[in-house]
Amino acid sequence: MTSFKNRSEAGRLLARPLVKYSDRSGVQVLALPRGGVPVGFEIAKVLCLPLDVFVVRKLGVPGHEELAMGAIATGGVRVLNDRVIGEFGISGKIIDAVAHQELLEIKRRERAYRADRGPLEVRGDTVILVDDGLATGSTMRAAIGALRQLGTARIVAAVPTAALSSAEGVAAMVDEFVAVITPADFNAVGQWYQDFSQTTDDEVRELLARAREFRPRPLG
Repeated sequence: MTSFKNRSEAGRLLARPLVKYSDRSGVQVLALPRGGVPVGFEIAKVLCLPLDVFVVRKLGVPGHEELAMGAIATGGVRVLNDRVIGEFGISGKIIDAVAHQELLEIKRRERAYRADRGPLEVRGDTVILVDDGLATGSTMRAAIGALRQLGTARIVAAVPTAALSSAEGVAAMVDEFVAVITPADFNAVGQWYQDFSQTTDDEVRELLARAREFRPRPLG
């Protein structure tokens, strides 16, 4: 395979090596919004598992926002990069200020995507953590760290495509790593999709609503 038609096709293909998790209690699919949600939806549909979103925001260094000094995730869980914090001499007060702003954005997105549903419960569960691909893998690594802090029993990182170096790094952090393709000439996630148009907030909400309604037969 050289490319996926779209995220939906990628999700259906990614579900195949995950079939052993079909219709099992204590297993849920968490997708990183927004692009991971169409992929996660197809996995949840094929495997007959619940679907939700796990929102992660980068904590950018003030003045160098593209550089992550850490990340904050659903539930206010922080994952910090001690090397960057030490190199820039960033105080706890500054970290708190940046984290506060990003937590507001997380709460906004959770209201937009999850409406009035209660807090995400992952303690003791197996989580299949899904995105539409891994380039640097920074968001996925932050999500993994946050899920560990929240008491997830087992994490399966699943992506349709990944840069080989990022795949190796993420695989070392989780209990299982699954990818359909890990090309040697990886430049960007979008190059492996024929249609990589942006997923909208409305599409995320629609897919989450549909996932609560179906009860399909699992693969195989």
